[in-house]
Amino acid sequence: MQATATPTHCPYCALQCGMNLAPTPDGGVEVTERPDFPVNRGALCGKGRTAPALLSSRVRLTSPLIRRAGTLEPASWDEALDRIAEGLSRTRTEHGPDACGVFGGGGLTNEKAYALGKFARVVLRTSQIDYNGRFCMSSAAAAGIKAFGLDRGLPFPLEDIPKTGCVILVGSNLAETMPPALRYLTELKENGGTLIVIDPRRTRTAEQADLHLAPRPGSDLALALGMLHLIVAEGRTDEAYIQERTSGWEEARAAAMAHWPEYVERITGVSVPELREAVRLFCEPETAMVLTARGPEQQSKGTDTVGAWINLCLATGRSGRPMSGYGCLTGQGNGQGGREHGQKADQLPGYRKLTDPAARRHVAEVWGVDPDSLPGPGRSAYELLDAMGTDIHSLLLMGSNPVVSAPRAAHIEQRLKSLDFLAVADVVLSETAALADVVLPVTQWAEETGTTTSLEGRVLLRRQAITPPDGVRSDLDVLHELADRLGVEKGFPRDPEEVFEELRRASAGGAADYSGITYRRLAEESGVFWPCPSATGETGTEVHPGTPRLFLDRFATEDGRARFVAVVHRPLAEEPDDEYPVLLTTGRVVAQYQSGAQTRRVDELNAAAPGPFVEMHPRLAARLGAGEGDRVAVVSRRGRAVAPARITRAIRPDTVFMPFHWPGEGRANTLTNPALDPTSRMPEFKACAVRLEVVPGS
Repeated sequence: MQATATPTHCPYCALQCGMNLAPTPDGGVEVTERPDFPVNRGALCGKGRTAPALLSSRVRLTSPLIRRAGTLEPASWDEALDRIAEGLSRTRTEHGPDACGVFGGGGLTNEKAYALGKFARVVLRTSQIDYNGRFCMSSAAAAGIKAFGLDRGLPFPLEDIPKTGCVILVGSNLAETMPPALRYLTELKENGGTLIVIDPRRTRTAEQADLHLAPRPGSDLALALGMLHLIVAEGRTDEAYIQERTSGWEEARAAAMAHWPEYVERITGVSVPELREAVRLFCEPETAMVLTARGPEQQSKGTDTVGAWINLCLATGRSGRPMSGYGCLTGQGNGQGGREHGQKADQLPGYRKLTDPAARRHVAEVWGVDPDSLPGPGRSAYELLDAMGTDIHSLLLMGSNPVVSAPRAAHIEQRLKSLDFLAVADVVLSETAALADVVLPVTQWAEETGTTTSLEGRVLLRRQAITPPDGVRSDLDVLHELADRLGVEKGFPRDPEEVFEELRRASAGGAADYSGITYRRLAEESGVFWPCPSATGETGTEVHPGTPRLFLDRFATEDGRARFVAVVHRPLAEEPDDEYPVLLTTGRVVAQYQSGAQTRRVDELNAAAPGPFVEMHPRLAARLGAGEGDRVAVVSRRGRAVAPARITRAIRPDTVFMPFHWPGEGRANTLTNPALDPTSRMPEFKACAVRLEVVPGS
């Protein structure tokens, strides 16, 4: 362990807040403030403050486990690794390489994500790899690529947000999902800017808004189109910008004009006067931003929905200008970097397309393999999980808990059980790990060094501050040992900096170019924004500063112009009916994180958020005959979940809300709809039809 405090970053969300880890007399660490890091300036939420609790051997795995006679029992590392290699080899021999699946996570460091993608394609030779970041912001990524030619969560740093004139925040509850980021919205208002929050619930974030719009879940697309209609009708477009910097406007304008305000009011429940006020607040300042999160993105039309909000920015001349534009608030800790370097089904390192022959040649040369040996794109995350037990017979899973986090979760749990072989590498015995044939205990944030990429596109260095317990190894060590057992003796270093050096070469020249970033730079600077090419100039010694702000000169399209995309409103994949008359939407609470596999093991966080609940409006509760705290069953076409009622006027009367952090009978994702966006393959987590029943005796 370090003798002095170690500067590092929080293991949770994509803010990647800076913190110091100071040694304690008992050999552990405690979190102290790190005010020099510009993103959070020392502020931390409860999850960040209590993160060292996860380092305790009381809550985490410290020995490999192998299933014997139906029970997971401790085993040696050699036995566990041999068993995984045997399981994967048997599947390849009996069913072919694509019968082996690999599933990663948005919390893995860049080094791990890179090595996992390489392992799948070079060692297993399988196309079947994806990761849970597909459930996070894939619709925003797809829309960003369509419009701008490039996907980076925020094309500007967070520090620009308080300096703009207006922010439209769509489907985000920053006060609970990223509490330290709320200060940017507070400072925006202190500086005279305005905040519009769009959310079917009056959340803690919505309470800060100058204008809160509460549309029906799944109607965000119509809302954006209605606003664009008014922008055109009121003459608020920036015609010079449209002509100079965009293409496709005529088609997008025609599509928007079919969504007149009264029509949009009927779809969304947002009144015409509210629509007009939102347009006025957004258009009157010289600068403005639209920021989206999971609300509009986790829909079967999420790509079109985000595209419609981007169209608003383009029509008013916002994108590619200082203190303005569109951005996505990434959720997972390394959701951005996690997909940039190869664990997504269709991508190679550097955000290269797997179908691009030049990209394949470049990466294959770095890897020392024949480009033709690299498999093509595989299934997206839900499709991969759904194929388990049929087309996919073995699965290697790292850093994800789909038993809780996947849509139609009871079905996915059964698919996992139907596998011939399942191996899980994780910090804790998650609900998914509990189903595995082999479980490997791996290092976590404070016990290892590695890089992550925040929602700003800022590459950061997490430093090791404490020695991992005996019996725990890193994911890189796992991949090294498995590759060796499967016949690939070289190319999988255990050292994260060595992996990063190879990642730099593999990303060079790609959209997400990290080649000019080094561990030394990251240690000396407060992160480096990609793209950051390697040394340039006649001497070859100039250092690229990184790119905090994208698109100021041109967009990343072939002609440098942003592209409007013509979109029209369409219904949810599953609308309410007589049998299932209510809409369910899901989300997070401040004291828990994602599937809760880690936060549910922290006493302080459990005390603050001990279990699931069903949030409903008093009018809906009265019709149901439910009182505060009564056990309510929420039933969809996919299953049934039960949780106590929480009655509040902060939600629409036609909608109920459940957080998704818990397993068991209160598992919200038992209910959710796996209907997929045709472009991003994002499931429709945010809205499905349900009915409600009061549980007798509650």
